Amino acid sequence: MCEYCGCQAIESIKRLTDEHDLVVDLIGEVRSAGRAGDRDRMSALAARIAAVLGPHTLVEEQGLFPAMAVDFPDHIEALVHEHRLVEAALSEAARAVEPGGERRLLDALDVLRRHILAEQDGVFPAALANLGTAQWEAIEEIRGRAGSALPGPPSAS
Repeated sequence: MCEYCGCQAIESIKRLTDEHDLVVDLIGEVRSAGRAGDRDRMSALAARIAAVLGPHTLVEEQGLFPAMAVDFPDHIEALVHEHRLVEAALSEAARAVEPGGERRLLDALDVLRRHILAEQDGVFPAALANLGTAQWEAIEEIRGRAGSALPGPPSAS
């Protein structure tokens, strides 16, 4: 997605962005499954998105967001709220997308798509400009504990 500000040179941000890219692809697959009326596929894809977002969210909420909350408290609070909204919808959909439940999942994925853009166009470039070495090292340590749903070790990309 984003490559204009140089934040992709930071491994932590590159990994978060790679996860975003995978999630955006999966959102497209959910939409296709929805158009086809395939609620089982929508459910399986919701579970896959949740698996990608699990460690991703830990890295953001335990590492990146606390470091950014000092300067951008309202923005970070809104992002955390969106995490909870999306997590709830994905959790429900991963169990089953009931008839009529397609809209709730798709609406949550619309929130997630906007959320990803807000992080990549705002939070990540701001982090590049505002965080120091110790903060990036702390974020990498959290990534090491959280892991990633992407192939390969967290430091590979």
